[in-house]
Amino acid sequence: MAEPTGSPAHVAVDMLPPDPPPFEPYKAEFFQKSDGDIVSHDTHLNTDGEALYRFLLEQSAAYPKYTLHCRGTHTETRTRIVRTTINGTSSMRTETYTETITDFNFHVDFSSQIVAGPVHWSLADDEPAYRGLMVRQVQAPQGRRKATKEEIKSFKAREHYRHDKGLPPWIDPDGTDHLAVLQSSQTLRQWADEYCASPKILKEFLYEKFVHGWDIAALETAVRAAIAETGYQGRIHVSFNLSGTKIFVRPDNKLSRMLSKTWVKCLLMLFLIYPFIWLFKRFNSKGGGRWEVCGGAYGFKHVDSVRDGDKEVGETSAKAEFPALRSGVESRFVQTDTGPVTVYGLREGEWFKKWEYTIKQSAINHLQRSDPIMDLGDVPSYAARALDGYTG
Repeated sequence: MAEPTGSPAHVAVDMLPPDPPPFEPYKAEFFQKSDGDIVSHDTHLNTDGEALYRFLLEQSAAYPKYTLHCRGTHTETRTRIVRTTINGTSSMRTETYTETITDFNFHVDFSSQIVAGPVHWSLADDEPAYRGLMVRQVQAPQGRRKATKEEIKSFKAREHYRHDKGLPPWIDPDGTDHLAVLQSSQTLRQWADEYCASPKILKEFLYEKFVHGWDIAALETAVRAAIAETGYQGRIHVSFNLSGTKIFVRPDNKLSRMLSKTWVKCLLMLFLIYPFIWLFKRFNSKGGGRWEVCGGAYGFKHVDSVRDGDKEVGETSAKAEFPALRSGVESRFVQTDTGPVTVYGLREGEWFKKWEYTIKQSAINHLQRSDPIMDLGDVPSYAARALDGYTG
């Protein structure tokens, strides 16, 4: 028998709540600087530790940019005639001057060689770092204290060595791997909570991206030597430039937003106003504070152990966390002193072997271009340049 309209069953169905809207992650306000760094003054990121944490995870998914800059210059001594007039009397004299001539100037973008990351890392408690004040601190058993000059000097020397040798930030210069990449006694989320709980007017949270895996100092020497092998007699300038490495979170107030603008900061310095702002940040209890304790590590290569059944053989470059790998990255087995390992990505020597000819030819052909060379076929050969009508 048909159930009458308005029965309890129909009423119950009609009274069911509608489906909830699909979940959408919070989209924070931010802007990107000319060097690729991210800056956010979003109110929610300054008050909600979970939102800040999720924002850092989202932004850290973007790999930083790494470029090689090669420039060759020489100086020439030239003469010119200078005419002067004194008391109505004109005279001429010859003077010499030196001018710097740029012979070649080009960039090579090898950001695509970054194959792994990020691995989220944090500094150990005994490392000098900004932990909420305008000075570096260490986390001692009895609490935080200001780092000594000797501690800071030693820390900066370790940072410089790790950068040049391509070591991850959790490995000591002596090669000691601490296994745990998150070395702080606080998690990334706890650091975010601490920042959000601070009432300081000019506070700042920094998440920094660190690229490792290649011996940059050795690679710079190899590039410089390759250009010298072409017979070039001028001065060779070689540098490696990393950009898009910093994620800044700052408060949502007029003064903080003004200081994020480079031109405003320059004007404040020019009119000697900024020193007073710095004193306010440094000494006022509600002035400024910096949190620079954590970041993400990205690798040019990733080395992982080879498993033989249930037995792990060989060493791995990041035992505590397997990083996300760029799509399409190929792997290969390599035999080392400690056993076979799986290697993802190229070693610096392999990359240089592929690019050595292009770098040399760019110097020989006196290449000058502002946009970076992206791949091996991006620079035409000298023979192609000699063809009538070739404009590439």
